[in-house]
Amino acid sequence: MHQLTPQEIVEYLDRYVIGQDEAKRVIAVALRNRYRRLQLPEEIQQEIMPKNILMIGSTGVGKTEIARRLAQMMQLPFIKVEASKYTEVGFVGRDVESMIRDLVSISMKLEREIENEKNKEKIEAYIENKILEKLIPPLPAGASEQKKQEYEASLFKMQERLNKGEIDHLKISVEVPQTQNLGVADEMLPPQMANIQESIFNVLGTINKKTQEKEVSIKEAKRILALEASTKLLDEDMLKVSALQRVEQGGIVFIDEIDKIAVSSSNSSRQDPSKEGVQRDLLPIIEGSTVTTKWGIVKTDHILFIAAGAFHLAKPSDLIPELQGRFPLRVTLKSLNEESLYRILTEPKNSLIYQYEALLGVEGVKLVFEEAALRKMAHYAMVANEKTEDIGARRLHAIVEKVLEEISFDASSLGVSEIVITEDLVQKQVADIITDEDTTRYIL
Repeated sequence: MHQLTPQEIVEYLDRYVIGQDEAKRVIAVALRNRYRRLQLPEEIQQEIMPKNILMIGSTGVGKTEIARRLAQMMQLPFIKVEASKYTEVGFVGRDVESMIRDLVSISMKLEREIENEKNKEKIEAYIENKILEKLIPPLPAGASEQKKQEYEASLFKMQERLNKGEIDHLKISVEVPQTQNLGVADEMLPPQMANIQESIFNVLGTINKKTQEKEVSIKEAKRILALEASTKLLDEDMLKVSALQRVEQGGIVFIDEIDKIAVSSSNSSRQDPSKEGVQRDLLPIIEGSTVTTKWGIVKTDHILFIAAGAFHLAKPSDLIPELQGRFPLRVTLKSLNEESLYRILTEPKNSLIYQYEALLGVEGVKLVFEEAALRKMAHYAMVANEKTEDIGARRLHAIVEKVLEEISFDASSLGVSEIVITEDLVQKQVADIITDEDTTRYIL
């Protein structure tokens, strides 16, 4: 995945995000440059800094979706944060370093999942052996050959039934460590305090290292034993080293609503500590610094920062110059027209229409959307965006929900049936709301 070319990255994004080709190309090149940098000698690697990106565009045009899909595809630690929830150090709120600590936690989880997948066979064998021991206890040391053969035959049959899921409902006793109830370190605490809290938990866990028998179904036991197997088979120290490296070389931080911490030039008071202070606190993180986390020290020099904002009331130039300079790549995302909205309804993998077809399919109802009905929904979404606030593709959720409101309510009593969504039905459900501007503002 890390060796994908920019063209392949854009092709992947096209499955999920309609349009916005410029933004896709910019981000694809930024990710490819990471791969290129890692192929160079170490002394040159340290000199090449990531080109952070500033995405400008109204809500619902695909800013977050582009970044999220990329991180998901390339198995990179990714976190989305809102700039407006941070405040300058000394004011009430979270400090900006908490975003890096959260990113490391996500990386640890991702690294554990990858290692679990690599050791899948070992983990499954561990779970199977533990359950079979409970169902058919091992024979004593001096058992006869006949008893051993009978035991092997019974074990084989039980193993087959276990693998087929035929005995998932049976109850067995498993050992659950009592230390699980101690809790975990509070992520809101500063790293020093979190480390002290975690040390106390570890000490209490060592003193109280007892297990309690708990009777659960085999299906639940598999989940409990999977956690136990993961803890025993994986090297925690190596996990931490890999997770920290994954953050430093491949982490992505998506800072949304960055325009909310910009102080507009029209504002008479430029000195707003809760806004400019956050910008100044963000600056060292983005330009490269070290952050202490409970997993270890992280350097932020090569983390990719993608900032996004609508910039309705402020301009990118209203950010402090030092912060502007840290986002050399700027891309403006276009507002969605009627054709784009229609394509969003139909083209993406797991599109909105496909989701509703699947949801009502659970009740045995088959939805069939006429082409004209889809076009009409896209048209009404565009009209609603023009009349009131432009919320982009999110308007489609409200339109489709309104069209299917009665069908969704009655679906459980309709039985197996096919319902055709026509242009007339769309017009009947939505037209009156769209034409009345006050109602549109309230409902959609």
